[in-house]
Amino acid sequence: MKVTKNIQKIAKKVLLNEADAIKKLLDFIDNDFEQCVREIFDLSGRVVVTGVGKSAIIANKMVATFNSTGTPALFMHAADAIHGDLGMIQKDDLVICLSKSGNTPEIKVLVPLIKRTGAKLVGLVSNVDSYLAQQSDYVLNATIGEEACPNNLAPTTSTTAHLAMGDALAVCLLELRNFSSNDFAKYHPGGALGKKLYLKVDDIYSHNELPLVKSDTTVKDVIMEMSSKRLGATAVVNDERELLGIITDGDLRRAIERGTDLMNDVAKNIMSTGVKTMEKGEFAVKALNIMQQNSISQIVILDKKKVEGFVHLHDLLREGII
Repeated sequence: MKVTKNIQKIAKKVLLNEADAIKKLLDFIDNDFEQCVREIFDLSGRVVVTGVGKSAIIANKMVATFNSTGTPALFMHAADAIHGDLGMIQKDDLVICLSKSGNTPEIKVLVPLIKRTGAKLVGLVSNVDSYLAQQSDYVLNATIGEEACPNNLAPTTSTTAHLAMGDALAVCLLELRNFSSNDFAKYHPGGALGKKLYLKVDDIYSHNELPLVKSDTTVKDVIMEMSSKRLGATAVVNDERELLGIITDGDLRRAIERGTDLMNDVAKNIMSTGVKTMEKGEFAVKALNIMQQNSISQIVILDKKKVEGFVHLHDLLREGII
């Protein structure tokens, strides 16, 4: 079947609709929002986030964001709450209930039960005149004009607005807690993000062999050292293992182009002295940045002035931080 509608135009209309709705949320950041943030910040219990349907999906995402940024949170499906899950709510907790209308049958059953636990109730709604809003201790207003759906039915703009309001809550709490990149690393130890925050060059170079030559080592022996250690480079050092220079595959090619006698010339005549280095104990992501900025594939790691090891671009690829 031939598509006759302008797909790009439809997509842009959806994005504009949702962008306008988020922008209008600025008017709804009020005293209730601020008090809700302060209530959560001072909370001795946990944040329990609940909803049904698409709101439940957004609630799950809010919980994930809270937990990853230092605010303990649990998800409770509104429909499951009345079949036993309500027991997870304690009097020191705070419950955030998501609902576009705030008037669904599930919400009307659930709200009195939540209030009976003694926990504070926050309504994240798109209808401030709703049952949920009227029963809440704090109201987070996420009112929208209309859904992006042409029938104004499918939750699209409303769920985007709720998602954005949840992010605003989480980031406010993050800043109040002075949540640092080191804190973030504790909650994200896996994957590229976590490794960027905690992986150090020490964790990498110790697994590599250490190619070293003296300044008077013949170029022939330099090639043998580079080949045996398989890093495409070798450090040139003095008797105290202090760095004098580096020889890479590129230095060897340039030496050949100049007509260097590979059998009899020595390392100091072909080495490069503008060596990029890092100190032992620094983060591996810094090594990546230096390599990218200087278009190089390896970096020398020093302990004070002594050569400790090499970190190669392939090491960073293998660790998954690129």
